[in-house]
Amino acid sequence: MNRFGERFTMTTYGESHGKAIGCVLDGVPAGLEIDEAYIQSELDRRRPGQNEFATARKESDKVEILSGVFEGISTGTPIMMVIYNTDQKSGDYSNIKDIFRPGHADFTYFHKFGLRDYRGGGRSSARETAARVAGGAVAKLMLSKIGITFSSGISAIHGIQGKELDFSYPPKSPIYALDPSVEEAQKEAILAAKNRHDSVGGVATLKISGLPIGLGEGLYYKLDAVLASAMMGINAVKAVEIGDGIHSAEVLASQNNDPITDQGFKTNHSGGILGGMSNGDDLICKVHFKPTPSIFIDQESINTSGENVHVSLKGRHDPCVAIRGSVVVESMAALVIADMTLLNMGRTMEGIKSYYR
Repeated sequence: MNRFGERFTMTTYGESHGKAIGCVLDGVPAGLEIDEAYIQSELDRRRPGQNEFATARKESDKVEILSGVFEGISTGTPIMMVIYNTDQKSGDYSNIKDIFRPGHADFTYFHKFGLRDYRGGGRSSARETAARVAGGAVAKLMLSKIGITFSSGISAIHGIQGKELDFSYPPKSPIYALDPSVEEAQKEAILAAKNRHDSVGGVATLKISGLPIGLGEGLYYKLDAVLASAMMGINAVKAVEIGDGIHSAEVLASQNNDPITDQGFKTNHSGGILGGMSNGDDLICKVHFKPTPSIFIDQESINTSGENVHVSLKGRHDPCVAIRGSVVVESMAALVIADMTLLNMGRTMEGIKSYYR
């Protein structure tokens, strides 16, 4: 499936080394001011080739809106956006066109479809996430009108964990670090792995503020379930935690419950979700990225004929994919929340009557 969402939907298209990538958004309400400069600024956060901590691939990631917007305002019809690829080096992959790269989707895509686009992974490449960022930017524009905001950054790199997370700090950091006190150690870990032709993993932490109470459908479309599904659909993500996450299994209920007062919740172990619905507190989500599987170390594998081979990769790859993944986390979360807000509008008769009065 290349389509995401129920009411606010996004379909992405394109491949890493194809002519272009992009997305089609449907369900965007008419009358929304579409700030193209803001959409571009979101793509710039994810753009490759900005520093030594990212892939050297140089893409401007210039987005172009093809439909659904008239004089800067959404028309209520599908919004189509395109981002042209300009710096493909497909020749870097010719030596592995018949070889499965360890840690990549090559093996499963080939066995599912009987063929594969070996140029950078084709459709399975993280290059596709640029389209998700464009779509997520439109969702953020919509949600900002009702006071919902998103922020994120890197809380851990290679096990080096930030303790005091400052969500205002990532824009000042080349690795989007959330804790300035461990930023240098995290940067050193990335560069040390890069110099060894290896890579490291990391954790992106997301905060959503301004959520109303009750977003999420009680049983089979829970906010945390859909959010986790969206995060697990991002390339290289291997685990997702809401609130205290796995730590919740290690404590007593008296330590994990969030006391409620007339001023709100005293703590936020739940991460802002109860019973699959937002409780009005900040939503906190941690997303764990594995090390970038494209490394320049000789590895064992097999080819499409099932023969044992050794693979040596070329190309340009991120030494820590989590860094540029943090904005993708925000974008997918925005798409989820936009969808949930539209789904929630018709849940009560009062809401329906209010709209049609």
